[in-house]
Amino acid sequence: MKRVFRSNNIVLEDKIISGDILVEDGVIKKISKEKLSCDDLVDLKDDYIFAGFIDIHTHGGYGVDANKADQEGYNTISKFHSRNGVTGYLSSVLTDTKDQTIWCINEANKAIENNKEGAKLLGIHLEGPFLNKEFKGAMPENLLRYGDINLIKEYQDIAKGNIKYITIAPEFEENMEMIKDLVDLGIVVSVGHSNATYDQTLKAKDLGAKSATHLMNAMRAIHQHELGIVGATLMSDLYSETIIDGLHLHPTTVKFILQNKGYDKMVAITDSIMAAGLPDGEYMLGVNEVIVKDHDARLKYGDVRAGSTLTLDRAFRNFIKFTDSKILDAQKLFSRNPARLLGLDDIGTITEGKKANFTIMNKDLEVTNTIVEGDVVYNSEKSN
Repeated sequence: MKRVFRSNNIVLEDKIISGDILVEDGVIKKISKEKLSCDDLVDLKDDYIFAGFIDIHTHGGYGVDANKADQEGYNTISKFHSRNGVTGYLSSVLTDTKDQTIWCINEANKAIENNKEGAKLLGIHLEGPFLNKEFKGAMPENLLRYGDINLIKEYQDIAKGNIKYITIAPEFEENMEMIKDLVDLGIVVSVGHSNATYDQTLKAKDLGAKSATHLMNAMRAIHQHELGIVGATLMSDLYSETIIDGLHLHPTTVKFILQNKGYDKMVAITDSIMAAGLPDGEYMLGVNEVIVKDHDARLKYGDVRAGSTLTLDRAFRNFIKFTDSKILDAQKLFSRNPARLLGLDDIGTITEGKKANFTIMNKDLEVTNTIVEGDVVYNSEKSN
């Protein structure tokens, strides 16, 4: 099937053009500044066409927790994310029991293979269980443990290779030793929930770690005598996951990270929980009870922030506001960078030969359409 998407604001990697995008069988076949002939034309006028937004760290949304998501649940999550401009995402499984983690993996596998609505589930993110109890955040302390590559090999075998990303605390010898093996399993390693020193973080990077999970949250802070995991991330080529809700990080802190990392090594995430898209109230995050007040999610027992209610489109608007960034630069955190981090070469930019995944926004940067492989999976005018 052929379809043409037309706009006066097609946002490419390095410039914004007026023109047409020819899509055939879900793939971008041609990008032209001239009008192309096609019976199926989607004229978006002055709306921005961005490469589809990707959320690599989300625990669910709209009433569904990733640790409890069955097929109906994943349909709900996927449709919810698509309303916010997301075209692809990883399901972040919070540290849980082995049996429940295996159940989560099996349900995610089914969703990857079968879900046809909304954003695409691209794979699984394991947030733990190899984390530091001192920086556990919302992780259940009794389920945290030291590195066990055989356990992850078992999980990855069950997942049929769909575990794409894992967060570990590298300061423990057992965890550090498994980084190369994790990479060999096709899993991108991120350091987080960690008390790692500067040197330990750089050692993890040298062994193959690629990013830091929600930088500055649930990790050792910068000290004048020990820069720690934060300093090592800011001073190296590690990617920085960044929650841009104004709660996890002060707006000036977001700007500080940007000034150190630049637009090429930051990745915007939501770390959203099942409460995203819903009113304040009581919710769950894995095994944890959570109370959301004024859109701020915290554990019911203990004053600890527990994920967020952020959506990626709101993060986009926040980032521009917090950092005075131009649209052309800001978009990289939401599409190109997460795709590069995960090694997904067929998405992330509007380029001939890549999948036709587009996030469409009006001049106020509100989502009007979300396109996945050439199909409109969300339209604001048709949504109820």
